[in-house]
Amino acid sequence: MRLKTWTATTALLLCALPGISQARDTALFLPFEKVVQQMTAEKKLDGSVKFYLAGVQPRGKVSVISPNATTNKKTNAFNKSDEAACEWALQSALLTMQDAAKKVGANAVTNIASYYKKNERKDASTYECHAGAVIAGVALKGDLAKVD
Repeated sequence: MRLKTWTATTALLLCALPGISQARDTALFLPFEKVVQQMTAEKKLDGSVKFYLAGVQPRGKVSVISPNATTNKKTNAFNKSDEAACEWALQSALLTMQDAAKKVGANAVTNIASYYKKNERKDASTYECHAGAVIAGVALKGDLAKVD
């Protein structure tokens, strides 16, 4: 009798396991410019590189130096709101793009699109972030350019 009880209990637990193991992956579409302005005000971005989402045209002549630069940043989302974790991941992505632009002599990153799991999403005001219970991630793709 005891063996049947253990077998039944084990079977029930194994049936419940796939539901428990499914990780949360919530897609969020958040304002891009808010984070850029915040980082500039806090001097995290030095202002030498400007950021332009796809659909937003910079003033002046644009010369692309390095097309399709990408970055994929993750951050610990534990005990943070989804929005706070996503903003942190975007900050990391923007710093990476700023450094890449400076290395090639660019002063702008243009045509920025979300590039989560290599799915390109262009929007003139928001970026895409995926938040889970433990990790949040932002992936961006853009052109490193010189704007005169």
